[in-house]
Amino acid sequence: MTSIDVHDLTKEYGPRRAVDRLTFRVVPGRVTGFLGPNGAGKSTTLRLVLGLDRPTSGTATLDGRPYVTLPEPLRRVGALLDAQAAHGSRTGRDHLLALAASNRIPARRADEVLEETGLGPAGRRRVKTYSLGMRQRLGIAAALLGDPEVVLLDEPSNGLDPEGIVWIRGLLRGLAAEGRTVLVSSHLMNETASFADHLVVLGRGRLLADTPTRDFIDARVRPRVRIRTTDPTALRSALARHGHDAVEHPDGYWSVSSARVDDIGPLVAAAGVPLLELTTEEGTLEEAYLDLTAADAEFAAQPYQEA
Repeated sequence: MTSIDVHDLTKEYGPRRAVDRLTFRVVPGRVTGFLGPNGAGKSTTLRLVLGLDRPTSGTATLDGRPYVTLPEPLRRVGALLDAQAAHGSRTGRDHLLALAASNRIPARRADEVLEETGLGPAGRRRVKTYSLGMRQRLGIAAALLGDPEVVLLDEPSNGLDPEGIVWIRGLLRGLAAEGRTVLVSSHLMNETASFADHLVVLGRGRLLADTPTRDFIDARVRPRVRIRTTDPTALRSALARHGHDAVEHPDGYWSVSSARVDDIGPLVAAAGVPLLELTTEEGTLEEAYLDLTAADAEFAAQPYQEA
């Protein structure tokens, strides 16, 4: 199977450096989430991988070859960068048939991927009648058309309804389980955490992280224990004797940072503290991502304050 190799990749637009000496590798058999704030260089990197832009320096290759040198590239690489790319006056099926003909892909694949993406009943409708979610499904169908070894998707969940979001998770995991190379760019942290095995994170065009998802979270967010009790005084006293601080939250529970249930459970039980809840709160991808990229967001709004 084919890997994506980015080496010392740089792209400059006049005085602005959109991608800055970027090096990472996307390997087969896992879903790699591609994260970063707006302006971090994700879309530019994907365009460089797909030969839509030329790098200022460095390389982006697929199994050691630039995309532009691949014969019948849709058979090797499937990509969705813009769900609005299909011509509105064509039917969804005709859009796929045109792509298939350009890469000597059997016409039957158009009908197969329409069914696979849930667009079978709408295949003969004009694209201009499609909703945003339907256009997104059509873009994914186009990416799958050539049964490619490499799949690159930019914000694939955009516009999808809840059923579609569950479907795309299963699709991404299934593609990776078949040994394909899957790179998915997204701003939806909780959604990315549901399907990504590995993360590549950019900030201002530079590589900030290249690591398994769970390792990325655990390195940046301390575990917490969530506790509910009918005797907060006894709880605070028992925790304080063992060097733990409990923080009260407005909705009635307490949390202890840098601790796990196995640490807290025995000591509060020994103190006879009545418990209604004792659970571990694992760190989230959103928390870890914001911790890492806080200084690298090019566009950051001020928190809302009530008048």
